[in-house]
Amino acid sequence: MTEPAMETVDSFGMTAERQFADLWSRTVLTVRERRLLLLGLLVGQGLHEMTDVQLDVALRAGELSDTELREVAVFLTHYAGWARGAKLNDQVESLIERVTRARSDRSDPAG
Repeated sequence: MTEPAMETVDSFGMTAERQFADLWSRTVLTVRERRLLLLGLLVGQGLHEMTDVQLDVALRAGELSDTELREVAVFLTHYAGWARGAKLNDQVESLIERVTRARSDRSDPAG
């Protein structure tokens, strides 16, 4: 790859990153509201890998609790379909288990 092409790639990456940062920092909707909208869109389109990322961020950032994530799964199942809802439920439960285990490992003085 030549130097100018590499500059184009870097420039695109920085531009996209800035646009996403600007989009997420707008004040009309909260970050939590944006996350819920995005989760609905991703689940509805069956974009499971991206859903995993957004679920993880929502839980670890405290935007949504375990209980709220489970409720999102119940709600979206009725609109996105049972197959996508079942996948979402598996993703939510797996994430909650991983985060709970990681938190208990950190709080265990013997471990």
